[in-house]
This record gives sequence, structure tokens and C-alpha cells, in this order.
Amino acid sequence: MERRYILLVAPVALALVNWLPNDLSAEDLEEAKVTQVIQEVKVVPSGAAARPAAVNETVRRGNAVQTGTQSRSELTFRDQTITRLGEKTIYNIGNGRTIDMGSGQFLLYVPKNKGGAKVKMGPVTAAITGTTVLGNVFPSGIIEFTVLEGSACISLDRVGQTLLIMPGQMVVYDPIAMRLEDPVEVDLQQELSSPLVRDFRQLPSEPLIQQEIQSQHQVVAPNGDLDRAVRAAGASSIATATPDQFMQAFNSLLVRYPPSQRRTLVAGATRARPDLADRIAAAAAQVRPVRGYGKDAKDYKSYKEYKGKEIALPECPPFNQPVQPFIIAPLTPQVNSPEQPPNNGD
Repeated sequence: MERRYILLVAPVALALVNWLPNDLSAEDLEEAKVTQVIQEVKVVPSGAAARPAAVNETVRRGNAVQTGTQSRSELTFRDQTITRLGEKTIYNIGNGRTIDMGSGQFLLYVPKNKGGAKVKMGPVTAAITGTTVLGNVFPSGIIEFTVLEGSACISLDRVGQTLLIMPGQMVVYDPIAMRLEDPVEVDLQQELSSPLVRDFRQLPSEPLIQQEIQSQHQVVAPNGDLDRAVRAAGASSIATATPDQFMQAFNSLLVRYPPSQRRTLVAGATRARPDLADRIAAAAAQVRPVRGYGKDAKDYKSYKEYKGKEIALPECPPFNQPVQPFIIAPLTPQVNSPEQPPNNGD
């Protein structure tokens, strides 16, 4: 009996030993190793003076990392999440799986199946799973947020505005209008010229980003879908097509494309004819976008199967919704105000 008990317990104990080191939790984002320093980068401990950052040093919860003019840095966390900081950027370490960007430029890569993270940018929060994003928090309060691969659910906390951002899309928060603008398509190849990509080692997600770039280019390639469609509309090429010829070709493809590929079509068409970007966006807005997280919702499925401490994803509509206007409630007149003369019992 004792021998059977030992034989039963031993495999369970071994499994626990193998599992525990890989258990991912909020603590994985509470300390990071400095893996690259370019020019002036400082660590600012809580309640202490700033000091120069050193490659391979560990920065922990309660510290901040600050970059100077024309300076950049890279931090790598225990779960292999990578944060890159542009010039004049402040980044606060350690708030569970919420990453707090004080100000400046940043690139964030979160591996798939690691529990995801939230990126706090002033009044805006982005929830991401396995994703690579670029962001910029300007001193004016404007926020730019671009998804290079994967997907993100971005929310304006104060009013509850929430929308889904797909690869090759950028969304801007306007502090004057106090709303998230509609997502716009960007040229991913051009985004890779950012110093936060160009001046560092290759990202683990580089193959996924290249897949997105290839998809954008295939749309407008010679003898590609859009090229054949504009010739069917009477034009000799995409570049020489009149606005009406181009839009006729684009609309004919838009209704035939699978919902999961329409965003790629829009990105390719916008890149090919930036002069018609507004008309392309307006036509695409008439077709309800696909709802999902990454290709075939694989990112979201993997995220839901993660067994560690997960972040809570908000309900994320695939299209921008109008924000309810803020209405100031009228003040209740006081009893003795001129509008309400005192009641003397008459």
C-alpha cells in the first residue's frame, strides 16, 4: 500500500515541479532586464535620485525608466514581453499586467499565450493578447496607437467608447473632441522604418508582420485582384484609373471579398491611391467589418485557453460607435433664489 502511494504521488509531484516555473502571472511584468541602451537612459527609483541605466541590470516595480533626447531603450520581461522606449519617454514598472506609459513613444511586443496585457495611456487603455503595437503619447494629449500584428481592443475609459484595432490600422485619441477617431489604414512597410524597429534586434513577431505586409502588397500587385478589376472598369492601370473607375473596381471587390480579408483590401487600395483615401474609407464603412481577434480569431481563442491570471478583455465592437454627448444637468433652484421667492404661507 505504501509503495502504491509513493508511485502515485511521485508523478504528480514531478508534474508540479515542471509546471510551477512556467506559471505566468502578473509578476512577470513587475520586473524587467534592460537589454539595450542608446545614449541617455535613466532609472528613477521611487523616492530616490535618477541614475544611468546599465545593460543587463534589473529594474523592478516602483521604478521608472526615462529616456533623454535622441535616446532609446529596450526592456525584456520574464515572459519575454518586450518594451522599447523612444526619446523623451517615461515608463513606470510594475502594475500587474497593466503597462503604464507616462508619455512618449513606445513599441510593445507581447508573446502569444502569455496572458496578455493592458497598456494604460492617460485616459486610453488598450487590451492586447499576442500582439505587436506602436504608440505615441504626445505632450498635447494626443495619442496614436498602431497595431503591427495581432489585434487590440482600445477603450476611452471616461466615456466607455471601445473599438477593435486590427493589423495595419492606427487609431488616434483627440483630447479636444474627447473621443477615439475611426481607425485608419497605414503602410506597415513604412511603420518598420521607426527607430523603435530599425535600431534594435529583430522582433520575434517579425514573420507575422511580414505576412501582413505581403497581404497588403498582393492586393495591388500586377495582375492582382485590384489591377484586374480596374482594367475591367476600363482603365489601363491602377495609377491611371480615374477616381470613378477606381472606385467602381474597388466596390466590385469589396462586396466579393471574404469579411476576414476586407481590411487587407482597404489597406492595399489606400496605399495604391492615397488621393482617394476618404472615398475608400467611406465605401468600406458601408460594409460591416468582421468581428474577431487576429486571423480566424486564433489570437482570441489562444487567449481564452490561457490558464494563468488573465486580464479582463472588454466587450469590443469591430466598428466605432458614437459617444453619447455629455449633458450638464440643470441646477435645482434654491428655495430663497430670485426664481423661487420664499413662501410666506400666503
